[in-house]
Amino acid sequence: MDKGEEDDEEEAWLQLRPVEPLPSQCCGSGCSPCVFDLYQRDLASWEAARASKDRSLLSGEETQSCPSKLSPETFLAFLISATDRLTKDTYLVRFALPGNSQLGLRPGQHLILRGIVDGLEIQRAYTPISPANAKGYFEVLIKCYQTGLMSQYVESWKAGDTAFWRGPFGGFFYKPNQYGELLMLAAGTGLAPMVPILQSITDNAEDETFITLVGCFKTFEGIYLKTFLGEQARFWNVRTFFVLSQENSLEQLPWSYRDKTHFGRLGQDLIEELVGSCRRKPFALVCGSAEFTKDVAGYLLSAGLAEDSYFLF
Repeated sequence: MDKGEEDDEEEAWLQLRPVEPLPSQCCGSGCSPCVFDLYQRDLASWEAARASKDRSLLSGEETQSCPSKLSPETFLAFLISATDRLTKDTYLVRFALPGNSQLGLRPGQHLILRGIVDGLEIQRAYTPISPANAKGYFEVLIKCYQTGLMSQYVESWKAGDTAFWRGPFGGFFYKPNQYGELLMLAAGTGLAPMVPILQSITDNAEDETFITLVGCFKTFEGIYLKTFLGEQARFWNVRTFFVLSQENSLEQLPWSYRDKTHFGRLGQDLIEELVGSCRRKPFALVCGSAEFTKDVAGYLLSAGLAEDSYFLF
C-alpha cells in the first residue's frame, strides 16, 4: 500500500471514530450504562478494530425501530400516538407499542429520552406512569420549561412523530407486601414513579401494603392526575394528601380536598406528623427536584427513619 493509500485508509478510520458526548447528552440521573460509558465501550471497540484492521468488529447501528426489545444501551424508536396538555406546562404523551406487547419496565423504573435541538443532542430521564403491565402503549408525564432545550423538542411533538428511548434504569424494585406501609413523597412530576407502584399495589388483591401518598404542587389547578388519584384513594389501604405552596384558602377548594390539603411547603413538622400517622412501619419513597429530595431526606432522618428506610429517586 503506497503512502496515499495509507493516508486514505487512516482518514477512513478516523471518520469511524466514536464522537465523545457533550455534557448536554448526559441526563444526570446516574444511569448505568451512562452515555459516557457507552462512548468508552465504543471507543475501545474502535481501537481494537483499527489495530486489527477489521471493520466487522465495530458495533452496528445506534438506533433500532420499535419491534426490538428495550435496551439500556441502544435507542429505540417509538411512535407518538397522542399528546394531552394537562396544564400550561405539562404534557401526558402516549407512545405506541407493536401489537399487545409490553414495555418491560418494573414499576418506578425510568427511561432516557434523546432529543436534538438546533443540532445539539440532549438526553433526559423520564418515568412512564402507565401500568407496568399495560399492553400496546406506554405513557410519560413531561413538564416543559421556558428555557429548556428538551422542552422545545417535546413541545414540537404531534401524533405520528417518532421519539427515541433507551432503558430501563432505576434501582428500586418493588415486591408485593415487602413493606408494611409506603410513604410516597412527591413534588410536581416527581409523582411519576409513584403512579405505577401505587397502581401495581391496588391492582393486586393479595398485596396488603398500606400507602400514604403526599403530592406537593403550587396550586390546586396544578395537581396532576386528579381523577386517577381520587380513584386510588377509594381503596381501603390508600390515603392521599396534598401540599400547596401558593394557596391559602380551604374555602376555595372542593369539599373532598379540604381535610387532606396543607398549605405552604413540606417541612419537618409535617413530615413528623405523616410518619407518626402511618399505620405500619413506613418505608419512604421520595421524588422531586434535587433540592426537594435533599431536604426531605433530612426531614425523614430527623423524624426517626434510618437511611435504609427510604429511597430517593
